[in-house]
Amino acid sequence: MATIEEAAVSLGNQSSEEFRRAAEVLGKVGLTQYEARAYIALVARGVGDAATLATASGIPRTSAYKVLESLAAKGYARPSGGKPILFRPTPPLEVAETLKGAIQEVFEKLALLHRTVAEHGEPQLVYLLSGRERVVAKIGELLDQASQTFILTTPQVAEVRDDLGKKIQHAVKRGVRVTFVSAPLQRVPEGVEYVPRENLLATEALADGEHALLAAPGLDACGFTDNPILTAHLKQFLEVVLEKSPGGPTP
Repeated sequence: MATIEEAAVSLGNQSSEEFRRAAEVLGKVGLTQYEARAYIALVARGVGDAATLATASGIPRTSAYKVLESLAAKGYARPSGGKPILFRPTPPLEVAETLKGAIQEVFEKLALLHRTVAEHGEPQLVYLLSGRERVVAKIGELLDQASQTFILTTPQVAEVRDDLGKKIQHAVKRGVRVTFVSAPLQRVPEGVEYVPRENLLATEALADGEHALLAAPGLDACGFTDNPILTAHLKQFLEVVLEKSPGGPTP
């Protein structure tokens, strides 16, 4: 059974180095190494189940199904019925167009924050963190701080759900109205309101309308602030997002 590198050779005009480069670029837009390799394998094969794609992509069989589920949640793959479940790749150019739109949206928000800081001349309004562990911990800290509302907009709902499950449960028990905005058909913790929205790229968190966080794809870096000017801008953006989504709450 062909691996990614063997598939590259069979395609003639592609090299294994180009496949590795593709995996690197996919990592920069939020895919893990396993997800990137699985998507490339899907594109190379056209269709496959978890076991087949584990072999083709060189990822552990025990991780393959979860990786493919995550790819589907992020819009890179489409599952079909049957046993075993087969996955097909979302066409690469379709993925590219979606990413372009999402990246444009993220950088427009960053540009707005940049203009706001420049206009008011206030330093140290946004604080930065790097490293996935620290970013997830900061989201957990905002959850702990929330007393009324907590809204999380993210394509990484599975990761946040798994890492912060106890904090989410504690917030709900305290009476905090917790809302997740993520791709359709996602599983969220009990007591959490869920608003489906496609084509998300970045992660945003807003606690009580006062503490805001914006994280990069992959949750490997973030900026956060409690400045009322900047949090108001994020609140306005989330209001637009939730107004466009059926049944969405107000931040």
